[in-house]
Amino acid sequence: MAGLGSLSLPGLFRARTVTASEMKPQERTALIVVWLPGGASHIETYDPKPDAPSEFRGPFSTIPTNVEGLQICELLPRHAAIADRFTVLRSLVHTGFCHQQGTQQLFTGHEVRELRNRPDHPDFLSIAHRLRFDSRRTIPNYIGVPAVNYSGAAYLGPSYEPFAVTGDPNAPEFKVPNTAVSDQAKLDRLGDRLTLRKKFDLFRRDADRLGNMAAFDSFESQAWNMLSSPATGEAFDLSRESESTRDRYGRNLWGQRCLLARRLVEAGVDLVTVQFDGPLCGRIGNWDDHAVNHDVFAGMKHRTPYYDHAVCSLIEDLYDRGLDRRVMVVVLGEFGRTPKINYDVSTGEGTASAPAGTKQPGRDHWPRATSLIFAGGGIATGRVIGATDSRGEDVTDRIVGRGDFLATMYRHLGIDPEQVAFTDHSGRPIPIIQTGAAIPELVSAR
Repeated sequence: MAGLGSLSLPGLFRARTVTASEMKPQERTALIVVWLPGGASHIETYDPKPDAPSEFRGPFSTIPTNVEGLQICELLPRHAAIADRFTVLRSLVHTGFCHQQGTQQLFTGHEVRELRNRPDHPDFLSIAHRLRFDSRRTIPNYIGVPAVNYSGAAYLGPSYEPFAVTGDPNAPEFKVPNTAVSDQAKLDRLGDRLTLRKKFDLFRRDADRLGNMAAFDSFESQAWNMLSSPATGEAFDLSRESESTRDRYGRNLWGQRCLLARRLVEAGVDLVTVQFDGPLCGRIGNWDDHAVNHDVFAGMKHRTPYYDHAVCSLIEDLYDRGLDRRVMVVVLGEFGRTPKINYDVSTGEGTASAPAGTKQPGRDHWPRATSLIFAGGGIATGRVIGATDSRGEDVTDRIVGRGDFLATMYRHLGIDPEQVAFTDHSGRPIPIIQTGAAIPELVSAR
């Protein structure tokens, strides 16, 4: 099995667990992934093409940023004002042309070609969760606000799936269930029942062949720690934030999800996903701007004010609180969109979509060129990595593959991917990345 020098994989797990558990929360690196399900247009965000023919460039202009030479789409004025606090990557390439494939290629590193709702291999966040696992924690270490579509822990087992937070954090009645028990008498009774159940379950462990008991025990330990610790409920409680802070992020679904993510990493959570979906996207609730779904330009114009506000508030707040070296933010979707605009008839009227039967513009899936941004993590910011051609179709400088992306994420989290493998369902050791190296500009100098 894979090891670090003479260290076995179980030894590696133990070493990493001890290291993670002994670190203070403010010393551990953390990651927030802001996920744009459906795939955002690179041309209407971070890689505009003002000199391209009209059938490529779209109706929006470019604007300068506070970084000399960097221009982005006019739909992102707040990004333009803080461009010195993030780095743009314009050259991510993979071969996943559908949502499941794109997500799973980027999150697992495997060249997935089938359409699977759950991956055959664990995603990198589940792997990081496994390597940093500590059942003594009082708050889950991997939280999805909510979980990313089509991702999962695969053969690592259900213990390493994210703790999913659903609902709208902006709603007055929002509450994360099963995070605390305030009545001490109830807590004592729960503890008594837990002890009794463990006595009955001892004999089942030896007979367990699928690891389900181990998973259940891990769930149980985490659940008990969560329920018995007041700090857990406090981390999820947005009412503890000032009104001005909540306003700063935006009083909407995406803004308050980002605020919750900041609270969680500040409370010691290492891995958080934030998904930008729902009504703020438009009629179909995502960024999948095919002409049959949305008018791509109406959709982008509708959603980008919320997007611009939430993402930039998160980045600024992390810097203001001194979290920018420890916490990295990465913002991406599964791919870009086709540079050439196409037209089709709408399948339904709604926000950003014309009445059914009306011809409207769209952009389709485009994994040949994807733009994303990175902030925090101690990296040098105010940079642009890679470039695409004059129409945004293909990468012309610094192709970055899925393995390079994953190696960068692992490097930030203190994991050497070349030294770690996991045994799959067939008993084979599977390296956590197949190829790739961390992107030098996105590696902290600390």
